[in-house]
Amino acid sequence: MEDLREKVNGLEDRRGEIVERVRRIEELLVEAEVFAEIGIDFDLLKGYNAVEVFVGRGNVEKIEEILAGIKEHTERFPGGESSIAIVAEKDSSEVPAALERTEFERVEIPDETGEVGKYVSGLGDERKELESELKSIEISMEEIKNEVKGFLLATEEKLSIDVQRTEAPLLFATTENTFTAEGWIPTVLLDELKEKLETSVGSHIDIEELECAEYDEEGFVEHGESVGQAKVEGDIKIGQSGPPVIQDNPKSVQPFEVLVQTIGRPKYSELDPTLIIFLTFPAFFGFMIGDVGYGICYAIIGYLLMSKSDSVGIKSLGGVALWAGIFTIIFGIAYGELFGMHVVGEIVWGGHPPIEKGLSPKTAHFALLWLVVAMLIGILHVSIGYTLGFINKMRHSLVDAVLERGSWILLMLGVWVWVFSTHSRAVKPDLLFVQLSKEPLAFTGFSPETGILALGIAFVGLVLMIAGEVKHQGVLGAIIGILESPNVLVNILSYARIPAVLLAKAGMAFVVNLLVFGAYIAEDGASHFMHNTAVAAVHGEMIFPGLIHPASFGIAGLIGGAIILVIGHAIVLALGVTSAGLQSVRLEYVEFFQKFYAGGGIRYTPFGQNRRYT
Repeated sequence: MEDLREKVNGLEDRRGEIVERVRRIEELLVEAEVFAEIGIDFDLLKGYNAVEVFVGRGNVEKIEEILAGIKEHTERFPGGESSIAIVAEKDSSEVPAALERTEFERVEIPDETGEVGKYVSGLGDERKELESELKSIEISMEEIKNEVKGFLLATEEKLSIDVQRTEAPLLFATTENTFTAEGWIPTVLLDELKEKLETSVGSHIDIEELECAEYDEEGFVEHGESVGQAKVEGDIKIGQSGPPVIQDNPKSVQPFEVLVQTIGRPKYSELDPTLIIFLTFPAFFGFMIGDVGYGICYAIIGYLLMSKSDSVGIKSLGGVALWAGIFTIIFGIAYGELFGMHVVGEIVWGGHPPIEKGLSPKTAHFALLWLVVAMLIGILHVSIGYTLGFINKMRHSLVDAVLERGSWILLMLGVWVWVFSTHSRAVKPDLLFVQLSKEPLAFTGFSPETGILALGIAFVGLVLMIAGEVKHQGVLGAIIGILESPNVLVNILSYARIPAVLLAKAGMAFVVNLLVFGAYIAEDGASHFMHNTAVAAVHGEMIFPGLIHPASFGIAGLIGGAIILVIGHAIVLALGVTSAGLQSVRLEYVEFFQKFYAGGGIRYTPFGQNRRYT
């Protein structure tokens, strides 16, 4: 360590000297510009007994004017508008005072002789030599780092472990003769803990397992076992949220833990929703943006965040962005779009992609279809949330699970099966049935009898829900439950934001491309961007001629179109995060999490240090 310290400090000191000298050379080169402009050799500017030479910067015109008005004789040698040399009598009293009034900035005359050009050249050569030496020092430092980093990291780890061991008694309860430590450990590691401690200290330690239990969602012992002399009671409160928690997800899923932890780490008794977020969030995002070009950009941004950042949080966000980009590419291929243009559709699908976003008159029915599909997605997503809540509750009480979660499942599914039935068909919008009636679904609605049965099931769910509220909160709870019951409609309708964002982003990209390339509506109602303005006259009605076509707006249009193309798509790309990203997060947090998830778990931080280098 001492040898290493001396070697590194020596290199660091020399690097500091070089950096300081290079900085001084830069200053001297700036000052030398004054002498170069004046054009007088250094040895002619100094060494006089009877006169003194002032060299510097200032307003030459103003300096000439002021010096011309003093009694003392001067000779002036201007070098442009801001550089000047002034020769005055030795120990002159008027000249320095006059120069102060002109904001004259005096420059010290270097202790050099000969031409200014040689002086400047010499400074430049010295700077190059110093920069070369500085680069050699950097290389040497990098070589030392690569040589000893393993040793240094291992040393730091060893010393950190020693410090933690030394400070450990501060965390223990202490009596006159003992230390007592109490904590959590996974059951599978208990025997290993006992074996290692007894091997290390023999009979000087006593290990007692206090509790081995399962915990309900509030952190109470739910199914306890008496272990040794300890007795577990069902009403014992274990900390604030039960035992500490570590989320155990596959590596590809782990980035999405950051979205879960924003609400709170799962409690010990809760199901970890990270896997479901992994399956749904990027799908929502990709469906709303659905563009190969934007997807590639998001994926690249995500990869750079993952690979370049040292922050765990930033790496996780990068992983989320990467997966969102991948799903955006997948849906973009299905939509056949590349930065809002139908290039992929032409190449992959021969001009007929399997699905459309629904902007043009010809494909407007897709917009209504996505509205219905969004309702179906919402029903499925929220049902999963209620089901997870049912499982969490069932661990504690089957009755509570039925009253608090099963009731809502019955109420929601009953209402929505009725909505999609032909019972009271006249009061329901046609899009519920028309959009799904086409092949391959051919769904025209559930029968009236099914709708009536669904209303009955919904009523049963409402009764069970009210009973659950009365059980836990009394009559007031029942009133609150009745007021909240329309949420089974509201929550699902909230998923209409999916097609709304889909059309908004597609519309913004369309406008950018419309301004740049121009577009026309064909006879079949489909919109097309133009390669040239003559196409519209032959194949349909022009919407806008496009800025980049010289016949329309000339060279100014071409330049403006290029600027709009880049900036416009960059804005759409950024707004994709603030619209599709935030709306996807909202659906997860509000419509989904509220059905089963509370969070508030304690992070599992084991005592001791995970060794990496020792």
